[in-house]
Amino acid sequence: WWLAPEDTVTSSFASFIHAARPEQLSPTVRHRSKRMILDSLGVGLLGTSAEIVPFPQELYSSVAVSSVYGKPGVKLSPTLAAFTNGVATHSMDFDDTWHPATHPSGAVLPALLAASQMLPPNTKPNGLDFLLAFNVGLEVQGRLMHFSTEAHDIPKRFHPPSVVGTLGSAAAAAKLLSLSSAQCLHALGIAASLAGAPMANAATQAKPLHVGNATRLGLEAALLAARGMEANPLILDDIPGCSGFSAFYSVYQPKPLPVPGGQHEFLLEKQDIAFKRFPAHLGMHWVVDAALSVRNLFINYAGSFSPSLIRTIMLKIPVSKYINRPFPSSEHQARHSFQFNACAALLDGEVGLASFSESSIQRPELRELLDKVVVEHPEDNMANFDKMYGEVALLLHSGDVLTGKCDTFYGHWRKPLSKESLLKKFRSNASHVLPEEKIEAIITLVDNLEDLSDSSQLACSL
Repeated sequence: WWLAPEDTVTSSFASFIHAARPEQLSPTVRHRSKRMILDSLGVGLLGTSAEIVPFPQELYSSVAVSSVYGKPGVKLSPTLAAFTNGVATHSMDFDDTWHPATHPSGAVLPALLAASQMLPPNTKPNGLDFLLAFNVGLEVQGRLMHFSTEAHDIPKRFHPPSVVGTLGSAAAAAKLLSLSSAQCLHALGIAASLAGAPMANAATQAKPLHVGNATRLGLEAALLAARGMEANPLILDDIPGCSGFSAFYSVYQPKPLPVPGGQHEFLLEKQDIAFKRFPAHLGMHWVVDAALSVRNLFINYAGSFSPSLIRTIMLKIPVSKYINRPFPSSEHQARHSFQFNACAALLDGEVGLASFSESSIQRPELRELLDKVVVEHPEDNMANFDKMYGEVALLLHSGDVLTGKCDTFYGHWRKPLSKESLLKKFRSNASHVLPEEKIEAIITLVDNLEDLSDSSQLACSL
């Protein structure tokens, strides 16, 4: 069953990682990936204020060369800095989401920032090298998700960043560290042995560890490969009777990744990203916008928002067990509850950072609304971020019915955030831990990333 290395899916990925060149990044890909980098940094900076974020300096002694989000003057070893910053990025579920479903930036960016600071001064990668490595990490994640039809739907078994994100991090780090094609091959194989986390830990304090581990362990895989460690060279191929990466999927059809020529089109060119307006699971954004729509209708109808007039709140949502939570009791459960987010939007007229505080979740008036919720799962409402919709209907005691529906929320790839909205989100998030002059400096650095002679300047600015 052993195939010649040049004939395998795995070797095609290794060749792509090694051969990708900056000039293959189109203006659209550069623009979109810089938006992702800026948003991910802001989400990570805000995330350092969450209670979940561990601070490994207290747990490990380390060779301290890499920066930690929002902690000026503090340095950790590269892999621990990547871990800490990755956990912060996903601590509030505020990070970007792609299709097929994963959180691509948080799995790659912290590893690259940490790695950029570990290289000697005369070998620091420039900003264009950094942007290329970031896109290589995205591309590998996207191509891996296209190996399985399962990946197109909201996941049930493994949390995608813990699977494709770990290999994406390894690919990005391998590119930034200029590994050989053979080393890239083994980095992917090593990363596969470090991948995987169950969906059952969604909506718990453990979920952010999935992204922290993905970015950290991918970097470790690249460093181990650079030091000569080898792994199965067929890890991505479908070998009957001996599962490699296919272990993560029940349906698995791997496809080679062509070596990039002059016209290579990155997946980010065809498939843009979704940015969240508030810190919760992406699916919540449909029901919130639907709830805000019907709330406006209700206020026009009744003169004010009067819960006593409402008999039933009907949610029409896709079937997805881990985000169907009638009575969430913690902030992490609330971020993964269609019911909570719809009711918070109805009650307050908005959903934001404060919506997920303990005091907000436990409000009696919110609980009264949750008691009125009934859920339906229409057959045409698929658990797929490209096809789902949210519908919220208010069945009133008078017999009248008011309905709000959202097919595409503002921030989805079909309705992207404007530059102004993205900058407003970044400034708001970063302001929790950084002064204004630092915030504006980061915006400028990311905007001019291609022109940086030393990409570690970005990590140093955090």
